[in-house]
Amino acid sequence: MKLAIYGYGNLGRGAEAAILKNPDMELFGIFTRRDPDTVRSNTGAKVLAAGDILKYKDEIDAVILCGGSATDLPALTPMLAMDFNVIDSFDTHANIPAHFDAVDAAAKAGNKLSLISCGWDPGMFSLNRLYANAILPDGRDYTFWGRGVSQGHSDAIRRIPGVLDARQYTVPIGDALDAVRSGRQPVLSARQKHLRECYVVAAPDADKSAIEQAIKTMPNYFADYDTTVTFISEDEMKEKHSALPHGGFVIRTGRTGLNDEHTHRIEYSLKLDSNPEFTAGVLVAFARAIGRMASRGETGCRTVFDIAPADLSPLSKEVLRRTML
Repeated sequence: MKLAIYGYGNLGRGAEAAILKNPDMELFGIFTRRDPDTVRSNTGAKVLAAGDILKYKDEIDAVILCGGSATDLPALTPMLAMDFNVIDSFDTHANIPAHFDAVDAAAKAGNKLSLISCGWDPGMFSLNRLYANAILPDGRDYTFWGRGVSQGHSDAIRRIPGVLDARQYTVPIGDALDAVRSGRQPVLSARQKHLRECYVVAAPDADKSAIEQAIKTMPNYFADYDTTVTFISEDEMKEKHSALPHGGFVIRTGRTGLNDEHTHRIEYSLKLDSNPEFTAGVLVAFARAIGRMASRGETGCRTVFDIAPADLSPLSKEVLRRTML
């Protein structure tokens, strides 16, 4: 299966490494909006101009889109979905339905297949929420993220005028997590579950007050949370905030029995050294599924809810039944 990577930041480099670990896949090339002559891949893969991607339409089985959710993917995914099988990690939860509709229309128009919002949340966490809801219909869901660096939120801050670099840490509130695990099923607002810590490198002439205000009032990202903004130097950013860890928990508590006499807790957790590398691993596995489904004639847009687990694995169904079932 020949995969292409569109965008060569942290996620793109993670996808490059993930493809190498899958012997049934081959990296066709990396497409960048920068001058390709200035970009050197970590594996020696060819680097091509993003504007030339249509030249290779018949040579690529699927394109992994590694742009940001704030401004890149809403335009990029529908644009490429008409000519390629594509997969993205769009993670602005509130805008997923609209993004799906736009990509679905483009993919159907081009007779192609797309998968959106794939990663660990949305993605793996989404699947676990669905499974837990189906198993415990009388219950309540909770999702906690962190402590870790959110790539999407960090990218959103970097788009603010005057910001040179930024890291955003999502921090679960311990008391809220303990209350959920107790089985009491508390009703918690977004603000009661998480804090958001932002570390920002501002341009020398930037209005820091304006930057802080823009962050704290940003809808879908920070407006609903208690958010701190700390301005630091470029050197401090490199020294203390160069790693990209993340993780979190999906928890559902519920009751069963004729008289609700038994309580249960389903908990799925991740602890990630590298958010982009793990996300890339999920994208590559689902790219395999999209390639297989496209070869069977499927078109339009899909989410992780629509993918059969067996299509994610390089193993045959016979081997899966023998070794994993």
